Amino acid sequence: MQKEVKPYEEDRDSKKQQVSKMFNNIAPYYDFLNHFLSLGIDKNWRKKAIRELQISQPQHILDVATGTADVAIALAKTLQPKQVIGLDIAAEMLDIGRKKVKQQDLSEVVELIDGDAENLPFENNTFDAVTVAFGVRNFENLLAGMNEIQRVLKPNGKLVVLEFSKPRLFPLKQLFQFYFKYILPFIGKITSKDPKAYRYLYESVQAFPDGKEFIKVMEKAGFQQNQQKSLTFGISSLYIGNKS
Repeated sequence: MQKEVKPYEEDRDSKKQQVSKMFNNIAPYYDFLNHFLSLGIDKNWRKKAIRELQISQPQHILDVATGTADVAIALAKTLQPKQVIGLDIAAEMLDIGRKKVKQQDLSEVVELIDGDAENLPFENNTFDAVTVAFGVRNFENLLAGMNEIQRVLKPNGKLVVLEFSKPRLFPLKQLFQFYFKYILPFIGKITSKDPKAYRYLYESVQAFPDGKEFIKVMEKAGFQQNQQKSLTFGISSLYIGNKS
């Protein structure tokens, strides 16, 4: 059973409420810290995730845990679909995302809405593809969220998940642990003024059932032809699945 990790352990609010609060707190610093702390590699990871959808050319796409809409915007620009809906539980992140969408002149294609990944406000069989970038480990109930994504996908629809993994190889495993546990929270503390947010990042990555364990969750949710692609020596992974 997956251990539940919350950003603010002393807080009695649910994980979902705490994650929303955390991302609202760090929203003004989120984009900068993402690119800075990953040395810009996160941009390449997102490009690879979107590349998984180029052959199928989906026209209606849902981006769950869209944050400040980096993936939603890239989906619209790269794939040129009819519609991209980005969904997130953090209103402050969405406000920043909407400004970016407007600046990119993509308001007719990209719509950002406040919503819960475990209770998606869409009919069955709505989307050709669903993407989630660095968001599934924040779900309060991972299987419930995956079931919802499977529900709103059309038959033959495709799921692409990008998430952090735990490297297994020496010495990268040890370097990764040290960086995520000590360096990243220190930089996050002096930059975002919320040290617990970046401590939570480390703890949530450790608790997340990555690799084969996450593939099992996808299978339980009804996804087929599931596969994992390791990125940058196992620091992150792409998970790809299909709805029959």
